[in-house]
Amino acid sequence: GLLVGLAACGRQAGGPLSSIGVASWAVDFGLLGRDGALLGNPVHYRDARTQGMIDAACRRLPRAEIFAQTGIQFLPINTLYQLLAMAAAGSPALDAAATLLTIPDLVNYWLCGALANEFTNATTTQCYNPSTGAWAWDLLAKLGLPARIFGRIVPPGTTLGVLRPAVAAELGLPAVPVIAPATHDTGSAVAATPLDGPDSIYLSSGTWSLMGVELPQPVINERSLAYNFTNEGGVEGTFRLLKNIMGLWLVQECRRTWSSQGEDYGYAQLTELAEQSPPFVSLIDVANDAFFAPAEMPAAIQAACRTSGQPVPEALGAIVRCALESLALEYRWVAERLEELTGRRLPTIHIIGGGAQNALLNRFTADATGRRVIVGPVEATALGNVLIQALSAGHLASLASARALVRRSFPLETFDPNPSHAWQTAYQRYLELKTSGSI
Repeated sequence: GLLVGLAACGRQAGGPLSSIGVASWAVDFGLLGRDGALLGNPVHYRDARTQGMIDAACRRLPRAEIFAQTGIQFLPINTLYQLLAMAAAGSPALDAAATLLTIPDLVNYWLCGALANEFTNATTTQCYNPSTGAWAWDLLAKLGLPARIFGRIVPPGTTLGVLRPAVAAELGLPAVPVIAPATHDTGSAVAATPLDGPDSIYLSSGTWSLMGVELPQPVINERSLAYNFTNEGGVEGTFRLLKNIMGLWLVQECRRTWSSQGEDYGYAQLTELAEQSPPFVSLIDVANDAFFAPAEMPAAIQAACRTSGQPVPEALGAIVRCALESLALEYRWVAERLEELTGRRLPTIHIIGGGAQNALLNRFTADATGRRVIVGPVEATALGNVLIQALSAGHLASLASARALVRRSFPLETFDPNPSHAWQTAYQRYLELKTSGSI
């Protein structure tokens, strides 16, 4: 699919391609043998094989020690737990592996032959130590994972090489340079976020909501561990202190279920139905594992409301409104924790990504958090990818100049907060759900 797209781009670009950059999601990976061949297809992180692996790791090492060495939030999807699951199962592929490449690194290898792990994606694995600036060798050894598969780490903006001759010939392209942007999609998206300054929160809204701040150093302490925050690598040596939130996966999975049942509504229709539904009837703790990969998301939301003694939403709009209001309240909880961890007031939230097109959720976010919300651009990951390639080629001087270019080039929409007693009351209810363990 990538080759078809590149060939079409080469035909339609109107001029020679300057460079190619790959960005994708995090944590998933491929394993290569000593001959460079892929040892089986990568497995998606929502696979059930990682169940119980966090507990298994913490039986070998204290949770605090794992966090101290990595600064990464504990999620079963992390590369670390995927590898532990393979080791526990006696995986022949892991035994035979010579090299681990995350998904964008794997694609780059196929394009240009470079065996390298780009920094922003490497940090998401929970196998990297930001304090030493290298793989977490001590952690990997104590967990019995093979050190040989972890290779060189390169910063975003590194020119990895040029298209392999066979690939270039197949595409009808010259030897185009392949540049590693922030290969983690959120890393590229945040690079394209027109942040006002260090007191701005970014919220990359999509299947996941990734909400945080950009800092010069990671925040690794007892409070960030207790709140299960994460420290992912960014551009120009920065770190992104953030929280992974379930995001619009809640609505996407509802839509998929309803579509399979013959109720094929678009997202705009579902959002309109939600807007017409009564507010604050029922809430769910969106951080609960019950929503990670349920058989049917609408049933999971209804079960959560039933378990917590709230009215059970039946109509499609009521279910979607429950999800969106709960997401907005989770955003407030995360924003307050970010202020606590950084020790400063954070009055603005920049929302980027595909979820930024949901105006109802944007308004809910402003009202729930009491913060100004600035929305755009939507295609932030693609823009960040291009901007980092431009920085690498010398077309832009700095990350600040790249963000200024975004600010000049794309319309941004502002939602001023209109906090109400109803939102405050709903937040207290939401906090009770989180602290009681009810979902």
